[in-house]
Amino acid sequence: MPILKDGDQADDDYDEDGPRTADMEGRVEKYIGVKVKVSFTGQGETQSMKQLSGGQKTVVALTLIFAIQRCDPAPFYLFDEIDAALDPQYRTAVGNMIRRLADMANTQFIMTTFRPELVKVADKIYGVTHKNRVSWVNVVTKDEALDFIEHDQSHNAE
Repeated sequence: MPILKDGDQADDDYDEDGPRTADMEGRVEKYIGVKVKVSFTGQGETQSMKQLSGGQKTVVALTLIFAIQRCDPAPFYLFDEIDAALDPQYRTAVGNMIRRLADMANTQFIMTTFRPELVKVADKIYGVTHKNRVSWVNVVTKDEALDFIEHDQSHNAE
């Protein structure tokens, strides 16, 4: 919840998009935070972030990151299970977009996932195993990673 200058808490559903009123000295209070309104169709009503599903929130966050990446690219990005809330077709679209961005720019994308769609577009895959309280990191093939994911998903479904 945003905090106003005088320490009072503001209602974060405050929807006034116009300028704020000036204080006694003629200054306009600074805005705190960012308010995002989204339209997935490009027309009609916009929705606030509170109204979106987990997958929609993920798409909005990735859109912001990729927009920043186009303006001021970083040498690498580290994503932790960004595909967890996405449906398979959106995971595929995100994976393809990341693949294109990695090919176009001199940027590396490092991701963790338990879903096959991102594994399929990866150049290099690492598997982490634990044995006797020790972690081991090994390069694995795509087929080995996909087999692990399939086994993990079938095991968790039981």
